[in-house]
Amino acid sequence: MTLLGSSTPQQKLGAQPVAELRDVTRVYTMGETEVRALDGISHAFQHGEYWSIMGSSGSGKSTLLNILGCIDRPTAGDYFVRGRGVADLDDDELSELRGRELGFVFQSYNLIPQLDVLENIMVPVLYLDDVPPEAEDRARSLAERVGLIDRLDHRPAQLSGGQQQRVAIARALINDPALILADEATGNLDTRTAEEILELFDELHEEGKTILLVTHEEEVGRRAEKTLRLRDGRVAEVGENR
Repeated sequence: MTLLGSSTPQQKLGAQPVAELRDVTRVYTMGETEVRALDGISHAFQHGEYWSIMGSSGSGKSTLLNILGCIDRPTAGDYFVRGRGVADLDDDELSELRGRELGFVFQSYNLIPQLDVLENIMVPVLYLDDVPPEAEDRARSLAERVGLIDRLDHRPAQLSGGQQQRVAIARALINDPALILADEATGNLDTRTAEEILELFDELHEEGKTILLVTHEEEVGRRAEKTLRLRDGRVAEVGENR
């Protein structure tokens, strides 16, 4: 991996970052003990970049992902999504921002068991104030894209792990998000199926999607264009993989 430098935001000239952290700290209070999960992180993720976020257990990966996904808020510092600061947004505004700008892919898929494939893909759309009239057509197109057009009426229990993760990826894409956040997306999959999912991420990257892939697996991390490595809540290394 080629070392790029410190955690200073690496912004391309004239380009607005898709996501930017400015001196972000997150402290949790456990009784009388304070745990500094993130400690002054500054970094910018530009449009079309494919990053892996790596580090050992307890390094701050999950906390960082929660901040980036607007699921948690920094104790100090600022976070911006496409130039919009999120610190002063209320819960409804944060929910709207997540729905429009962010796509999530989780290790455990997080599909709704009572819904079929088409309905699961459409879930993020249903939370918007104005549901696009073409939403169902787009969901069908995404199902075809991930190889599940013949499984639209199947429920999660009727699908393999790899198929469930493909549904999750299609769901993450339904609103054409600015940023895709994948949390250990291949962690529950066998080697062959994991490779298929990573190939799909490669294709999305080639199409210009911005992807942040949290993983503890070195081989998976190297699939990304660049790696941000955390240690004790701080950026330990930022580098290119190719």
